[in-house]
Amino acid sequence: MGSVAQLAPPNSNGITYGHVHMFINDPEPFKKLFVGVLGGQITNTGSLELIKFPGAMVIVSKTRVAPTEGSEGSTLHNFTMKVKDLADIKTRLVAAGATVISEKKDEALMMFPEKVQVEFVQDASVKQPVMFRNVQINSVDPTKLRAWYMKTFPGGITGRSGDMLTLTYTAGEIDFKKVDAPQAASKGRSLDHMGLEIVDLESFCKKLTADHPDVTFDTTYREMAQLGGLKLAYVVDPEGTRIELTEGFGSK
Repeated sequence: MGSVAQLAPPNSNGITYGHVHMFINDPEPFKKLFVGVLGGQITNTGSLELIKFPGAMVIVSKTRVAPTEGSEGSTLHNFTMKVKDLADIKTRLVAAGATVISEKKDEALMMFPEKVQVEFVQDASVKQPVMFRNVQINSVDPTKLRAWYMKTFPGGITGRSGDMLTLTYTAGEIDFKKVDAPQAASKGRSLDHMGLEIVDLESFCKKLTADHPDVTFDTTYREMAQLGGLKLAYVVDPEGTRIELTEGFGSK
């Protein structure tokens, strides 16, 4: 399906959108969908296998502990891909094992294995047949939550998409959808976390700790030799979305 770009360049604060990561029981059906149908390209960072799309990486890892549930009911509700030809993609995804949850003109929300929800939006202007677009975070207070992201990860561009507030980091967008009740934390669900790629992550984490002591680190900064020297840390947003911060995905 053509060449696949690296991650987009960082914004002026050294931040770009990085990835979504699923921890599931059986990666093979996902590879059939993301690689066989959608044309993602497999690459590796050390022992970690990545599927590359323009704008972001999709990571599907076999888990040792079964997911507590799917993405519905979690703060990290789904992610969205832009496609040139929605009808063709939808037909081939269904043939490969996905199901349609809902659809309307130029949009289809689909269920992948292990209850991971993926949305597809037709956009004839995209340069590649399939490109990453956004993640959707469900929130009881989208205005307050987006403000937290703006403070914690500065330089995002604010906007709206339908009834959702948005925040864009170069190629990737975060959408904040209003819901009536608090959602489950994303950690341990089949769609476990989203990721941001950070320039000089160690310094960023030190500054984050000094300037924003209220930010919760799920995993403090470390360098992972088994992942090709990838640098990472995890934080959790105020409503329970797990966010991996990395340095190194974009150069692999």
